[in-house]
Amino acid sequence: MNTPGSPGALYKSRRQAGQILAARLHIYIDHDPIILALPRGGVPVGYEVARALGAPLDVLIVSKIGAPENKDMALGAVANESAKRWVANQEMLDYFNPPAGWFEAERDRQVDNIERRKYLYGSHDYSLSLTGRTVIVVDDGVETGSTARVALVALAEVAPARLVWATPVGPVNIIDSLSALADDVICLATPNSVKRIGMYYQDFPMVSDGDVVSLLALCRVGSNV
Repeated sequence: MNTPGSPGALYKSRRQAGQILAARLHIYIDHDPIILALPRGGVPVGYEVARALGAPLDVLIVSKIGAPENKDMALGAVANESAKRWVANQEMLDYFNPPAGWFEAERDRQVDNIERRKYLYGSHDYSLSLTGRTVIVVDDGVETGSTARVALVALAEVAPARLVWATPVGPVNIIDSLSALADDVICLATPNSVKRIGMYYQDFPMVSDGDVVSLLALCRVGSNV
């Protein structure tokens, strides 16, 4: 099912946004880049970047810790890359005030979910060496920044030569704050706030696990469709 964006949407689709983003990232084409996309929505964007740069594509799985009564509101996020890493949004925790122990239990549940998704996407048997490489992390947009922060903190542990965050849209204050965690932050549009990423796309369908597997497979066999 497609979720239409606003009439003033900046991009036709995730893949078109990825093509525009790839043009900005062309400066890294000779830097041995690896593209890590955040599933699910970041994968169509990352696919276009990887194809344009002739770079391998894999996923970095980061799970949002949603509020008890509103899963769309991020209280934090967790990643399972070189180590189990997580961040909490203290302002949101204070606002929603979940029961004692709830956050820790949900964090552990999301770690288990990450392991399941790594297996589903094939990341368990398709590992890329990140140490000493230019690692470009791609998502389809940023709202609160929790996912971006935990992704960058996790990846810093594997000592890439250069760590880059790239996205089509994100709130200016959040994007500025990510500069402390990455060597380069590229964001095509920086409005004052982002309430819903889909507003910036004319066509914003749900990306399925099958879509993710298919796009990863295309890059893994070197297809150029």
